[in-house]
Amino acid sequence: MKPLHVVILAAGQGSRMKSSLPKVLHRIAGKPMLHHVMDTARKLGAERIHGVIGHGADQVKAITQAEDVQWAMQEQQLGTGHAVAQALANLPDNGCVLILYGDVPLTRASTLQQLVSRVTDQTIGLLTVTLDDPTGYGRILRDDQGAVIRIVEHKDATPDQRAITEVNTGILAVSARHLKTWIPELSNANAQGEYYLTDIIAMASKAGVGIEVTQPDIGFEVQGVNNRLQLAGLERWYQQQQAERLMSEGATLADPARVDVRGDLTVGQDVLIDINVVFEGKVALDSGVSVGPNCVLRNCHIGADSSIDACSVIDGATVGQHARIGPFARLRPGTELADHTRVGNFVETKKTVVGEGSKISHLSYVGDALLGKNVNVGAGTITCNYDGVNKYRTSIGDGVFVGSNTSLVAPVSLSENATIGAGSTITRDVAEAELAVARGKQRNIAGWQRPAKQK
Repeated sequence: MKPLHVVILAAGQGSRMKSSLPKVLHRIAGKPMLHHVMDTARKLGAERIHGVIGHGADQVKAITQAEDVQWAMQEQQLGTGHAVAQALANLPDNGCVLILYGDVPLTRASTLQQLVSRVTDQTIGLLTVTLDDPTGYGRILRDDQGAVIRIVEHKDATPDQRAITEVNTGILAVSARHLKTWIPELSNANAQGEYYLTDIIAMASKAGVGIEVTQPDIGFEVQGVNNRLQLAGLERWYQQQQAERLMSEGATLADPARVDVRGDLTVGQDVLIDINVVFEGKVALDSGVSVGPNCVLRNCHIGADSSIDACSVIDGATVGQHARIGPFARLRPGTELADHTRVGNFVETKKTVVGEGSKISHLSYVGDALLGKNVNVGAGTITCNYDGVNKYRTSIGDGVFVGSNTSLVAPVSLSENATIGAGSTITRDVAEAELAVARGKQRNIAGWQRPAKQK
């Protein structure tokens, strides 16, 4: 089997996007379109990915840093054939070359695998699609026996040819040996004055090389993006596919049109996802998890039968089983919650391990801390972990009770079953079972007159 090399054309400016950002870096599901294409190439087992770049090349390379990508520059955009020519020298003679586009982001790997499988020394693979309205696309011309003989671009087509509804997607697979023979023979004698990659189809036909045609299961797979309207359309189609997958795997979605997956989301059985939930990065929801409305979950794992209440943000955290988070909670990276824990409304945690059965129920910040089992942290408690230069750790043992409105000035340690009186500022360690009270003595002043507003 020939080694697979994927050439991705990504040099265009995309003027209709009305943006200073190169078109291929505009995002679908939170990821640049170009990266979608590259990830698909990797699924196919590509030995090397060749990115042909031009407009905004430095931006593209800065955002796309990967060892398996080799760049080629297209200084002038003189057509798709000219773009492929820039990568030609980097392609091995014995390779199979798959040509993709950085602004056609959602072609399925299975569709492309079928296309690549058609390539031999005597055949090339061409991906076409049949459209109700083929305006603007190159038409597929066939002979009396139904064999593809060439592609004619819309601007060069006759009225009869424009009536053809089978069109070129631009995606094709061909041996490198053939490509290196045909690309130098391309001409720009056409309405656009460009070197069309599609002209190699006629060359192949003339050389007696068979043109094997495949089509995608659905047209959205090969839809390109030229403007923000098309970008939004592909985003919605992608999210629809994700919603259907999640429901087939055991999740209930309150409204499949109001869930956004911007990464890799896995779900167990009987997961419930309410409206306007956004998933980013790698997220796993075990069986029985419920996620309330307007939540953001990023790079986290939620254990079985846990609930995330409305308007909570979970980022880089691990949550055990039967935990309850929110509403309006924020778990920052490094948070680890054990089973049967509670992090309530308006609580923020960061780099904090919370032991089984422990609770931080409301209005607290707990950062750089280690909490044992069955700890109760009262409302308004904060760990003062930062002195302006360095950060320090707070250690809280099993069974500790922290009263409301307490400041724990790190580094500090509260041993097992210690109790902290409400309103205290704790700067020294507290031993096991001790009560610590650190607050100013109350004075009641009789006859106190409030200041009066001056006239």
